Amino acid sequence: TAEQKVRVAAKRDKKATQKEKKGRSKGAVDSDAEDVDLEAIRAEYEQQQAQFLKITESSCEPPSARTSATLIGSPSSSREILLFGGEYFNGALATFFNDLFVYVIDKDEWRKVTSPNSPLPRSGHAWTRSTAGDIYLFGGEFSSPKQGTFYHYNDFWKLDPSSREWTRYESKKGPPARSGHRMTYFKRYIILFGGFQDTSQQTKYLQDLWIYDTHHYTWYNPVLPPATQKPDPRSSFSLHPHEAGAVLYGGYSRVKTTATAGKQTKSGGQASRSVLRPVVHQDTWFLRITQPSADAPANTPPTIRWERRKKPVNSPNPSRAGATQAYHKGRGIAFGGVHDVEESEEGINSEFFDHLLAWNVERNRFFQLALRRPRAPAKRQADERGSKKGRGKLDEEELLRNLAALETKGSHQTVDNTMEQRIDDPEVGTARPEKLKLFAMPHPRFNAQLAVQDDVLYIFGGTYEQGDHEHTFDEMWAIDLGKLDGVQE
Repeated sequence: TAEQKVRVAAKRDKKATQKEKKGRSKGAVDSDAEDVDLEAIRAEYEQQQAQFLKITESSCEPPSARTSATLIGSPSSSREILLFGGEYFNGALATFFNDLFVYVIDKDEWRKVTSPNSPLPRSGHAWTRSTAGDIYLFGGEFSSPKQGTFYHYNDFWKLDPSSREWTRYESKKGPPARSGHRMTYFKRYIILFGGFQDTSQQTKYLQDLWIYDTHHYTWYNPVLPPATQKPDPRSSFSLHPHEAGAVLYGGYSRVKTTATAGKQTKSGGQASRSVLRPVVHQDTWFLRITQPSADAPANTPPTIRWERRKKPVNSPNPSRAGATQAYHKGRGIAFGGVHDVEESEEGINSEFFDHLLAWNVERNRFFQLALRRPRAPAKRQADERGSKKGRGKLDEEELLRNLAALETKGSHQTVDNTMEQRIDDPEVGTARPEKLKLFAMPHPRFNAQLAVQDDVLYIFGGTYEQGDHEHTFDEMWAIDLGKLDGVQE
C-alpha cells in the first residue's frame, strides 16, 4: 500500500542522506534504476496463465507471507474465506502473486484455485461483494523486482465465488488505473473511491468517485459542483456499506508543505524547501446515494452527495496508519496500525499496535474490544478457595497441560505470559492435536488483511518493523466477535 512504500522510502532517504555526508560509495550496485520491460514480464505471466486449460482446485499448504492482498468472506458459502494476490518484499526484491486461495473453515484446510482466465499478479487492488453475491475487483499495482518501475492496473473483474470463475469486464469509460483505493456496494451499485498512482518519481493521491451499475454494466463518474464538499485525496481508508449509501473513515496521504532547510540565505533569512508531509486522516464522510426513479431512462445515473460528519468519538489515539477494517453488522472492526514519529534527520521511530476496535457507524464512535476469559467451573472455584496446597496442585496441572499443548503445536510458538485454553473439555484425556485459544491479541502489525464470516473475524498477514528489518506475517487468526473468548490460529 501507499503508506508502506512511503514509509520504507522515507527510511531509505534517511540512510541515503547519511551516506551522502560520508561521500559517494564506489559502485552504486544497489541502485533502483532498472532496465526492465514490465510489458514483457506481464506478457510472460499471461502465457503461463494460458497453460491452464480449466479451473482446478486442490488442497495446498497455507499461503506464503504477503502484504497488500485482499481477504473476504465468501458470499456464496459461510464455510469459506477467499484470499487473492498480494506481494512479498524480502529486503531486496519484490514478488507479486495472483493466487486465489480458499480457506475451508470447518475443515481448517487451504485450497488453491488455478484458472486460465484470472487477473495478473498484483497488490494494492480492491474488491467487494455485491448484493447479488458476486465479487468485483478493480486495479492494483505491479512493479519490477527492485521496485524501480511501477505499473498500475485499470482492469475490472467479476469472480463467481461458487464456480471460482473470473470474468473480465471491458470498458473505455471506467476509472483510471490506481492502487490503494477502496470499494463497497449499495443496492445494484459498486462504489469505488480514491487511491493513488505511483510513477516511481512521485505519488499522486486521488479523490474521484466512481459508481458501477451491475444491471446495465455501466460506470458513472459523478461530477460535483466546485463548491461542494468532498473527502480530500487519500488511500488506504475504510469504506463500508450503509442502507442509504456508504460511509468513509480515515486514510493516508502525503501533502506538500514548506520546511526550513537549516541554512541561512545571503540576506540572513532562513532557507526553506518543499517537502511531502505524511497525513493520517481521521475524518468521517457519508456518501448519500439516491437511485433514479422507476420510469427514468435505463442509463440514468444515481444522485450522490458527500456529507461531512464529526470526528468519531474515541478515535484511536495516537492516530495510526494501516489499521485496516472489516465490516460487521453496522460496525467497522479495526485491528493493528502504526504511528510514526520522526525523531531526527537520521531516523523514524515507529509504534505498532495490536488493539482490536469497533467503529459504530451510526453512533460514529469507537469502542475497544477486549477478550473475555471464561469463568472457571464451580468445582475448580471451590478447590481454589481451599488450601494453598490445593491451589498449587491446580497451577502445576495447568502448567503441565499448557506445556504439553505447546509441544504438540511446535517449538516456534512464543509464550509471553499468555494463558492458553484447549477448545475441548480439559478434563478429557484425549491426546489428539488440537487448536489452542490464546488470551492475547496477535502480534502488533499494520496492513493486515481482515474479513468477517459468520460473526468471526479473520486476520491474515500484515507487517511489523524492528529497526531496519521488516517482517511480513503468514499466519491467520480467528476471533469470535460475539463471544470474544480468545484468539485461535
